[in-house]
Amino acid sequence: MSSLIKEDLEKKLFRPDGQHLCEFIETEYSESSKEKHYLCAAVTKSREVQISVVKHSKLGLDDKYEKIKIWLLQDLKLIDGKDPDEDNAYFDMHLDKVYNLEAYSCASKYTFTRCLLSLNDKYYKNDLKIVNFDSTYIDDSNLPSNKGDCMFLVKLCLYAFNLLCLSLCPVSLI
Repeated sequence: MSSLIKEDLEKKLFRPDGQHLCEFIETEYSESSKEKHYLCAAVTKSREVQISVVKHSKLGLDDKYEKIKIWLLQDLKLIDGKDPDEDNAYFDMHLDKVYNLEAYSCASKYTFTRCLLSLNDKYYKNDLKIVNFDSTYIDDSNLPSNKGDCMFLVKLCLYAFNLLCLSLCPVSLI
């Protein structure tokens, strides 16, 4: 579902402005239950990274997206994850003022933060402070590389399946 939303956001809102949407998460930005809000990270043609809050509303069968707040990543001073020892989706972004946000899940909070760190390293190399996050899940090098693990598991499953098939086949002696 999220890949369809990302494709729709990119097609209707970001691509017409010449931007590439890198990551988005659903957030609680207001009390309105009729509208959804997304926190987005996008790269512009001039290679600036923008963080925006996008309001998503329905007009009949059509989806309408509107950027209601835009900041530059280079203006982000601090991301505060609130409590690294607790599974929560709350975080603060320190920009021109402190913005209190709630992600859809704790995992999406970490995903978005990793994306911002990666974009900062790629385009700005600023000292972006990250506090109150579990560093195990923030640093990409700490995350297990599952490509090799997946291939190992696939091979193991195929081997087990072959053994099962062979054990069920009747053996005929000539």
